[in-house]
Amino acid sequence: MALAQQQTLSRKTAFDWHALGERLTAFREEAARRSALAFEPRPTAARGPHMARLLAELRTPVELWQAHRAARRHVEPVPGPGSDAAAPSRPVMLLPGFGTHPVRMKSLRVALEAAGHRVSDWGLGFNFGPTEEGFERLAERVVTMARKEGEPLVLVGWSLGGLFAREIAHRHPEAVAMVVTMGSPFSGDRRANNAWRAYQAIAGHSVDAPPVGHAFAAKPPVPTVALWSARDGIVAPRSACGRKGERDRAIALRCTHLGFAGHPDVARTLLALLADLHGAAA
Repeated sequence: MALAQQQTLSRKTAFDWHALGERLTAFREEAARRSALAFEPRPTAARGPHMARLLAELRTPVELWQAHRAARRHVEPVPGPGSDAAAPSRPVMLLPGFGTHPVRMKSLRVALEAAGHRVSDWGLGFNFGPTEEGFERLAERVVTMARKEGEPLVLVGWSLGGLFAREIAHRHPEAVAMVVTMGSPFSGDRRANNAWRAYQAIAGHSVDAPPVGHAFAAKPPVPTVALWSARDGIVAPRSACGRKGERDRAIALRCTHLGFAGHPDVARTLLALLADLHGAAA
């Protein structure tokens, strides 16, 4: 009896080691595949912002602190809920950029909520790239929230989040009132930015073959606004600005790519767009 138990335990131990070996082999193969994706050659025609612009992104925390400090010195009263000048409350969803969490967009949320808008995040935590399952959950969330709110949502997407927003508007235009992209590379070559290698390594697929969405440059059938900055150090400004016919409006701002998530000028622009949306619908 004892011998049989020892033999059974020995077989289990051998099986565990074998399974561990298979997992390690699979891990090495996947790491090699993602490394190959990260080091693919860049097409000669595709160029991201100059290295000086990329390095300037490191100053974003200081610039945001300075911008908010200046904004507090020159406070312009924001029409609050119930005031005659206030636009009606709108349901707004914020979609974070690649590798970031919705908490990075907290200051935008605070500014929008202070003006009376109902703001939610996308509900998926960190944005590590699209998957079919994750995108379906997001689309279902947008449709469900639009039904619950009794009106379509305004989708505000930062960088990669803007591509998600445009794709959702293509598939469910009845649930989307407007799409606002912030530094999103929806136009031109998908490698015209300084993040495509990191994206391919982390997401595990080529920027040319995402699991969802392929025609990002095609304008969704809803009002679409592109916020872009000539100071963007990650996404080429032309990619974020887009061409005529790819968006309804393009608005230039003076902030870094990382600054889109919390610069007071971005918040003021979003509030103005929400007010304009009300005016257009009136």
